Amino acid sequence: MSVTTERLTFINDQGHELAARLDKPVGVTKAYALFAHCFTCTKDIFAANRIAKGLSEAGIAVLRFDFTGLGASEGEFANSNFSSNLQDLISAANHMREHFEAPKILIGHSLGGAAVLGVAQYIPEVLAVSTIGAPADPAHVIHNFGSSLDEIEEKGEAEVSLAGRPFRIQKQFIDDVSGQKLLNAVKNLNKALLIFHAPKDETVGIDNAGQIFQAAMHPKSFVSLDDADHLLTRHVDAAYVGDLISAWAGRYISTTDVKPTSKPKAVEGTVAVAETDIGKLSNVVVTGSGHVISADEPISVGGDDSGPTPYDFLLAALGTCKSMTMRMYAERKGYKLEHAEVRLSHDKIHAQDCEDCATTNGKIDQIKTEITLKGDLSDEERESIFKIAERCPVHRTMTNEIIIEAKLKK
Repeated sequence: MSVTTERLTFINDQGHELAARLDKPVGVTKAYALFAHCFTCTKDIFAANRIAKGLSEAGIAVLRFDFTGLGASEGEFANSNFSSNLQDLISAANHMREHFEAPKILIGHSLGGAAVLGVAQYIPEVLAVSTIGAPADPAHVIHNFGSSLDEIEEKGEAEVSLAGRPFRIQKQFIDDVSGQKLLNAVKNLNKALLIFHAPKDETVGIDNAGQIFQAAMHPKSFVSLDDADHLLTRHVDAAYVGDLISAWAGRYISTTDVKPTSKPKAVEGTVAVAETDIGKLSNVVVTGSGHVISADEPISVGGDDSGPTPYDFLLAALGTCKSMTMRMYAERKGYKLEHAEVRLSHDKIHAQDCEDCATTNGKIDQIKTEITLKGDLSDEERESIFKIAERCPVHRTMTNEIIIEAKLKK
């Protein structure tokens, strides 16, 4: 799925203009996520950029921004603290709610991970939270100040070198992070939680992940990042995190959450289809057995590519019917069929190019099927299984005379 990136700004509770980026899929957006970067980092750090792109490619829009006094955002970093970071996140969520959609997913890296854990309770729309290398106690960052701690205590502030850059840290920052009770917030999170942490993380030890996991209630999950570093500087590590978050979030932010204005109801033995009123051509398909599926057209023909096309469904119906029929036949005959695969394609050909067709003018539909059979089968058994596929119910329906009745409901 294609992705667009939009630069935008919003105003925080202190009146400062904060710089942000919105990475958004081209087409239907399943949900919005809010990303909090690591301590003294910016929205453009590699990990944030790569994770946001991965989620957007999976249909989840991501807003990432620079906290007060960092990157392109206004304000003085020296006057900020952990509590102000939480307020910045709330301001970002408010902006998303007003102009797009409130975030259903929060993602935080390092101290940003602690921040999303602390702020989740104040954003009611949030359903899922993911942390990456997060400390269990925001005060963990104090160890980065080293020998400057004494100066901060004595003079009220000091210049500290962090990641090779100078930052002015005030005593109010130390007092603020020291007074946080993050694990209490984790215990009362009441959201799905996914924790990423590298066992060899030298910046925030793996024991922090254990404390967060123990404090959290289910549903909760932990993923080890093996030999990744704290900042996820390797492309493969950041991509891995993005892919897993999108897959995990799908359990809580499924395509069924992209609700149409009126989802149709289907009784047993029927299928109901309705526009979602979200994408240009997107539809929701509901079966009588309760299954819900998205349908759409590619972007190239005016759709949003949020689901299979109508002809995809047609081929799928024929292909699954052939596969199931072959399986049932092989089981009944006692054939050692290990695996069956059907590949199908649809095209339109000129009638004059078809020697066996009754139609002689215009174009006709052509469906090609390619069947692969694996197992300890004789040539005769393979041919027998192959031929039974031609007799599957959907194949016979499509090749027999079909009457389609329609009526306009009042």
